[in-house]
Amino acid sequence: MPSALTPQRRAKDTESGDQVDGDAVDSSSDAMSSRSSKKSRLNLNGDASYSQTSLLPHGYLSNANGHNGQDPAPLAIGAFNYRPGSIVRVKLANFVTYTAVEFFPGPSLNMVIGPNGTGKSTLVCAICLGMGWTPKHLGRAKDASKFVKHSCPEATIEIELQGRPEQRNPVLRCVIKRDGNQSFYYINDKSCPRKDVMDLAKSFAIQIDNLCQFLPQDKVVEFAAMTPVELLWSTQRAVAPQEMLDWHQELKVLRSNQRSVQAQNEQDVETLANLEGRQRMQEADVERMREREAIKENLEKLVFAGPIVQFRETRTKFNEMKVRRNEAQNSLQELQKEAEPSLRAVNAKQHYRDQMKHLVAERKRLIETTDKRADTNAKKVNSFQDKIQEIETEKENEKKGSKVNLSEVRRLDQVIAGLKKQLEQQPIEFDVSTYNENIRAKEREVRECRSQGGELQQKRSDLDRQGVERNQRIEHARKDLENLESQAGRQYEKLVDENSDAARAWDWIEQHQDEFEKHVYGPPMLECSVKDPKYVDLVEATLGVTDFTAFTVQTNNDMRKIHQQLYNVLNLGRITIRTVLGTLENFPPPVSREDLRRYGLEGWVLDHVAGPEAVLAMLCESSNLHRTGIAIQDTPPQQFEMLKDSPIPRWVTRSSFYRINRRWEYGAGAFSINVSEVRSARFWTDQPVDTTAKRDLQKRIDTWTEEARTIRAEIEDIGRQLLGLKNKVAELEDEKRALQEEKEAKQKAVHAFKAIPIRIAQHEEKLNSHNKMLASVRDRLQALDDKQDDLTIEKARAALAYTSVVEVLQKAHDEEYEAELMLIEATSDFEVLSARESEVKQQLETRHREVDAIIVATTELSTQARKLMAECKKINEGLDDTTRAYLGELAARMTPEDLQNEIESERARLDLMHEGNGEVIREYEERQKKIDLLKVRLQGIEVALEELNSQIKKVRDMWEPQLDKLVRRISASFAYNMKQISCAGEVSVHKDDEYDQWAIQIQVKFRENEPLTVLDSHRQSGGERAVSTIFYLMSLQALTKSPFRVVDEINQGMDPRNERLVHARMVSIATGNDEQQFQPEEEDNDANDKETGDRYRSMGGGSQYFLITPKLLHGLRYERGMRVLCIASGEYMPKDHTLVDFRGCVKSKRKMNAAQ
Repeated sequence: MPSALTPQRRAKDTESGDQVDGDAVDSSSDAMSSRSSKKSRLNLNGDASYSQTSLLPHGYLSNANGHNGQDPAPLAIGAFNYRPGSIVRVKLANFVTYTAVEFFPGPSLNMVIGPNGTGKSTLVCAICLGMGWTPKHLGRAKDASKFVKHSCPEATIEIELQGRPEQRNPVLRCVIKRDGNQSFYYINDKSCPRKDVMDLAKSFAIQIDNLCQFLPQDKVVEFAAMTPVELLWSTQRAVAPQEMLDWHQELKVLRSNQRSVQAQNEQDVETLANLEGRQRMQEADVERMREREAIKENLEKLVFAGPIVQFRETRTKFNEMKVRRNEAQNSLQELQKEAEPSLRAVNAKQHYRDQMKHLVAERKRLIETTDKRADTNAKKVNSFQDKIQEIETEKENEKKGSKVNLSEVRRLDQVIAGLKKQLEQQPIEFDVSTYNENIRAKEREVRECRSQGGELQQKRSDLDRQGVERNQRIEHARKDLENLESQAGRQYEKLVDENSDAARAWDWIEQHQDEFEKHVYGPPMLECSVKDPKYVDLVEATLGVTDFTAFTVQTNNDMRKIHQQLYNVLNLGRITIRTVLGTLENFPPPVSREDLRRYGLEGWVLDHVAGPEAVLAMLCESSNLHRTGIAIQDTPPQQFEMLKDSPIPRWVTRSSFYRINRRWEYGAGAFSINVSEVRSARFWTDQPVDTTAKRDLQKRIDTWTEEARTIRAEIEDIGRQLLGLKNKVAELEDEKRALQEEKEAKQKAVHAFKAIPIRIAQHEEKLNSHNKMLASVRDRLQALDDKQDDLTIEKARAALAYTSVVEVLQKAHDEEYEAELMLIEATSDFEVLSARESEVKQQLETRHREVDAIIVATTELSTQARKLMAECKKINEGLDDTTRAYLGELAARMTPEDLQNEIESERARLDLMHEGNGEVIREYEERQKKIDLLKVRLQGIEVALEELNSQIKKVRDMWEPQLDKLVRRISASFAYNMKQISCAGEVSVHKDDEYDQWAIQIQVKFRENEPLTVLDSHRQSGGERAVSTIFYLMSLQALTKSPFRVVDEINQGMDPRNERLVHARMVSIATGNDEQQFQPEEEDNDANDKETGDRYRSMGGGSQYFLITPKLLHGLRYERGMRVLCIASGEYMPKDHTLVDFRGCVKSKRKMNAAQ
């Protein structure tokens, strides 16, 4: 018996496991299990009672080896060998629910049991991920990192596979990192890519992605939804050799190619027939169009010949024009020789005239230069004169300044004498402290008077405030008195009694009404009334208390402003504010007035309420006045039945208010009726005046009026006292001001006496300064006289220079007049000679124009000839030799006129023929090309179809017999399995012309009196489909290539009977105790089948099998070679996992059974 691994443990994260071969138990996990759930599974077989012996399998109830009362000998598992690729060991660390655990599955059937959530399916996940497949094959989390245990950085999966003979067991290890969602793989502790791990697994025929071999819990639904076509492909992958899959795939491809070729062939045949028919229809039109094309071709040749004919004619004209040009040029040269002497004389005289013009210009430039020199000298003379005048002005100013200084000296002598005289007099006596003391006394008296005035002012302010308060009280009392005598007043008093906060709010709104965007309406208690008093009780019954005290605003801004003031500023609590943005038109009645009267109602409640439209719209929105009927009489039963089914949801009568609440989601008949009693009205009622309150208000008004009169008298007395204090303060201020002025005058006089010596010294200093200035004036006048004499001399020199320049200017003018006379004479001679030679020049010009015209004509002909020659070259480049020769012959024998006549003739012939469709010939020829190509392609298609048919027959002859043989064996096994549970089943192949539509067809029968029917979700129950599915998978057991198979919770949904029968069949097949599984059919009884059966029996059964289930029935069949892995974990597990000893439990139970 293999030893169990002792796992690491922590609180609630510990695992323990024991396993026993044969009748074995293996436990290890970290999931929850409860005592109640365990107890609930003890009687899942459907029996009415159970015994203690039913708690363990039959294998544990008796001595399997025939030794009563003793422990059986350990099972020798030599008969059950691990196939290459079977799982020998699975070790997990920090994976999903496990902290550390190690599994040792057996080579045959392994039953993994344990409560839900303990980690059974975790083993399936570990097998998938550890062998390199991705989480998508599990149907759970998309990322491998989600399988790392919470709060752990990484998880490790280690799987040991059975190696091939004489080879060591390969150990696969996968490390999953939470960070980055990365997985690292190792084979025998050597790092490798995931592809190498998958290649190694596939080399053992392991197919994790095949639901026929690996069926995890979350893929069961996907397997059940697998189509028969998909089931055939998965079955072949599971039990057929690879060559059969290749043949099937090849048949699909070949059939697809065959369909494409056949479709192309049909399309081409149809297209060919269509094209040939159209060709026959257009043959006559084509012949006519060809004749027309011949005419067009000849016309085009004639048009092509046009430039050639024009070129020949233009070249002839060019040669003639060259001869004329040479003759005209020679005649011009002879005329120029005859006129040459006369022209030379004119040219000489013209040259002399030009020289005279140059001389006149030079003389004028000399005059301009000399004139500028004369202006410069004149400006110098004027400049010296201006400077002399400036000196004269300075001399006058100096003389005037000396007079001012002299008068200032005399004035200063007088001032100094007066100051000295004042200094000899006695100073004024002045006591500053006496004056200061008198001024401070006056200031103290002023402060005392002002202090008394302040106290009187404060007292008068208090009295004013008291007077205002008394007047306000009187005004409010008078208003209350008026309200007592008016309906509005009485309503306001009701509002105060009902909701004082609402009354205060209304007072504030009335005072600030002009601050809102639109009018704000008060409570309906004040704004509205009932038109007819006899309906007041009925109307008030339809409204709530908050409806009577609610305020109505018409804009959102007004709503926000009122809300801020009433709640946040005034701190009012019981306030209801409602916004109405629409009008009464938005509230139409549910029925017309005729229908209303037919229901026995007099009108709507809205009809009996008077008030502003906005307030009425608010009441309609909140209390449905427009949808509430009203009648003064009670509703009789017949009328009630009519109203119950009418669109009117509410109505009120003399004694009751009816409200119908409909639940449309439960149908038109689902409704409830609420009936309430109509009470007497409280708000819109008339009441007599309260005389006691009136007398009390009048008494308070009289008292407050007397108090106000007394306050006014006190205020008047204080006013008189304040006036006396004000006059006294004014007198004191005047006395203080007089003392200050007298003090300041004496202070100035004392300061002035003390400043006399300083003033005398200052004036004496000024006197000395003016005396010095008088002495310096004489020196400056002498210097100015000297400077004036120098400037007078310079002015005389400048005048002499100006006189000499004027003489030169006069001479230059005389010479300029002489040169102009010579120019006039030369011009006259030139004009005379020019007149004599004008006739000669005219002849020369005429001859020049003639020569120029001939040269231009020659050039134009040359240009035209070159263009025509280039055009002819282009035409010749695109023509063959025959056409070129034909065009040359036309050009040689035709003039342009003849050619044009021929072109017109051909065009006339062309116009006489019907033009038709110009594309007919081209279409005809292109269509003929297509016909030829289609004929060639159809021949190729026929060859290709023959080749495809041959290939399909060849591959199908290889694949179909083996598929039929394989399905017959599966069907025999499936039928046998179904027979063991008193049912019937058959597996066949649905064959179709399309090989991708071939499918596995499973037919089952679960009752005696019914035929075999195809297995699908419409005919069979969930349990029947589960039984059929597991039997189909078991039918593949003997044929499977995969070393192990996994089925997770396939028994869920089966009833106890089917589960027990299925389990027995599974045990028989997995442990090799079922001869039917490897008995070949008679027609297939060949050596290979016998060898397969021998190999199957030598291994003790088929491949390794994992059955995952959360529960097992008692009394199930167990065989040697199978292994039970029990997952035990959860909050009730002891901290020491060694205390959970399943082996000990088995031994104890055996002893108990032996003792009985």
